[in-house]
Amino acid sequence: MTDPVSEQSLAADFFDTLYQADPDPWRFETSQYEAAKYAATMAALPKPRYRSAFEIGSSIGVLTEQLAQRCDALLSVDISAIAQERAIQRCQHLPQVRFRLMNVPQEYPTDSFDLVLLSEVGYYWCLADLHSAQQRIYESLEPGGHLLLVHWLHDAPSYPLRGDDVHNAFQDFAAVSQLKPLSSQCTADYRLDLYERP
Repeated sequence: MTDPVSEQSLAADFFDTLYQADPDPWRFETSQYEAAKYAATMAALPKPRYRSAFEIGSSIGVLTEQLAQRCDALLSVDISAIAQERAIQRCQHLPQVRFRLMNVPQEYPTDSFDLVLLSEVGYYWCLADLHSAQQRIYESLEPGGHLLLVHWLHDAPSYPLRGDDVHNAFQDFAAVSQLKPLSSQCTADYRLDLYERP
């Protein structure tokens, strides 16, 4: 694992600054890369429908809107109030979606889930927070529940970790927990790993 560039996770003000300067700083709405990755994300889900899903890091809600079509209930959280307001507007026609401002892993819902999605978020955490998040995610997963990880793989010097660091850490965690690897995909740009709790 590479050495973290920071011993602290990125805070809300980092993201608020980005969203104040640009309402879609990563081009979630228009990027062909994002559209293809979202399609792969949805295709990787083994079940046609989930009872209760948890999305960590909704941003402006582009993927949230797609994920909601497969969920009876979806809790979507983000650290940025600016981003979340756009997500709420985007998903206002979807009554099964709930939004909460939440700084995972310091904060975590008490619900149990049959799906947890961690997409493009893990590398914003420091290593200690990543390890804490792993445990909290595992404890919130119901038996048979799925954990789907998707992360960009290229260098981002301002991020504490890289995408491979996140996925390798979950691979190590699965080896000592009961998380069962189900599938893995790796492109030149992103990595996708699916796990199941027995």
